Amino acid sequence: MNGKKGSIEINIPPMATKAKLPERSSEGGGNGDGFSCEAWLWKVWNFAREDSNRVIFSLKVGLAVLLVSLLILFRAPYDIFGTNIIWSILTVAIMFEYTVGATFNRGFNRALGSLAAGILAIGVAQLALSSGRVAEPIIIGISIFLIGAVTSFMKLWPSLVQYEYGFRVVLFTYCLIIVSGYRMGNPIRTAMDRLYSIAIGGFVAVLVNVLVFPIWAGEQLHKELVNSFNSVADSLEECVKKYLEDEGLEHPEFCKTVMDEFPDEPNYKKCKSTLNSSAKLETLANSAKWEPPHGRFRHFFYPWSEYVKVGAVLRYCAYEVMALHGVLHSEIQAPYNLRITFQTEIQDATTHAAELVRSLGKDISSMKRNPKSSLIKKVHSSTERLQRAIDMHSYLLVSNFDVSDSKPLSKLSRTVSTTVQDTLNQLPEFDSGNSLEKNLKETSHDPPSGALPVVAQQTESYHELMRKQSRRLHSWPPPREVDAFEEEGGFGVDFLPRMSALESTAALSLATFTSLLIEFVARLDHLVEAVEELSKMAKFKHETTV
Repeated sequence: MNGKKGSIEINIPPMATKAKLPERSSEGGGNGDGFSCEAWLWKVWNFAREDSNRVIFSLKVGLAVLLVSLLILFRAPYDIFGTNIIWSILTVAIMFEYTVGATFNRGFNRALGSLAAGILAIGVAQLALSSGRVAEPIIIGISIFLIGAVTSFMKLWPSLVQYEYGFRVVLFTYCLIIVSGYRMGNPIRTAMDRLYSIAIGGFVAVLVNVLVFPIWAGEQLHKELVNSFNSVADSLEECVKKYLEDEGLEHPEFCKTVMDEFPDEPNYKKCKSTLNSSAKLETLANSAKWEPPHGRFRHFFYPWSEYVKVGAVLRYCAYEVMALHGVLHSEIQAPYNLRITFQTEIQDATTHAAELVRSLGKDISSMKRNPKSSLIKKVHSSTERLQRAIDMHSYLLVSNFDVSDSKPLSKLSRTVSTTVQDTLNQLPEFDSGNSLEKNLKETSHDPPSGALPVVAQQTESYHELMRKQSRRLHSWPPPREVDAFEEEGGFGVDFLPRMSALESTAALSLATFTSLLIEFVARLDHLVEAVEELSKMAKFKHETTV
């Protein structure tokens, strides 16, 4: 405090510029430095419970490795394949992926790369043997250099990036076969034995992954996209609800805002994860292309790429939701009484927009086509009402409007006038020539028509009222600036322009919020078109009822 009633001073500690690190959870140990086995086991349990497929995948890998290891543990198969059977274990460990599609993709690259490397190794080995003992190591060395350079260059080619693992397999398989064959003296026999072992490992990996609780990439992609729709809708409603809460809303600390730590907004992080889902959706779509028809996706050439396009349009809408969160947590805030003036219109537009997003996600989840004409009309009509309300009462968003030229007060305007009068009754008397309350009463009871001094007096009273109200609502400008402004000389010549600029900045925060909401609704048209295109290409069932 600096001694003035109603003023608030923000004390910033010397180290406030450093973001506070999140405190250690009590589960991590008694004093935060020790290791608790019980806490670690509890974290593992929660991690496994979040997604049971993680446990299934781990058990499947263990089963596949065990099956190929039996070829070494039992004497009969070991006598047939020898030590080269170890390549089966390596193949399973490298090739076994989380989803069936990813395993097929990795297996294709593994098989094609191993086959190409074996053929090249046999050809180069025969050429080296026919060249004599002196030229043989030279030819082998040059071939290794060329294979390493060419495969490393080709895997960087944009159109061949998806086959990067295949080029890597060509490189190390060729080098191992050609070098070991040179020392053993029989490169053809070495190449054939290792190709057999790789084939056995690949067959076991594919068999276990497909037959034992398969995890389909297509199903994962389908669920991920549906969850993204729900996350965007929930986050939109959550943001608008907090923005329209009562004036007791407190802003989080600066460090929490920078670190995006909002514990009372659980849907915020879900929407944020939707923005970062591009790589995940593309990976799942590329893996799903390798999967055979299964489950609900029973026709060939399923349009998995359309899922990626729909996800891109959804992120295009989610950017606006994140921008709304930015306005919600900004330092410059519109007064609460101004926010609730447009509460009904904002709430209606938000509710209908969220309902449309959820309906689109439900259609994808159920793989059915439902007409959206009625929902789209509701969204557009509610948004148009919000636009008309902003247009009719745009003078509320600008502090220096002329009272004498204002339109007749509608219900919305009368609400603001009543709120201003209630605020006036709560303010202390202002110790100057004439009190603010007296000036307003004289203006309202005895307004001389066409008198410019009266208009100026009303404008000055309005600015004084808004200054006091801004201090009470903890909005912009900060109380420290208001107190400093008073100490500099109070009501100087530039008082009205400075207060007008500050009040306009705060009021325009509401205009920014509503414009972002309207832009979100405008982007929903593109989302509806993308979902409609997906439903046509994926052959969703058509329903006539809404």
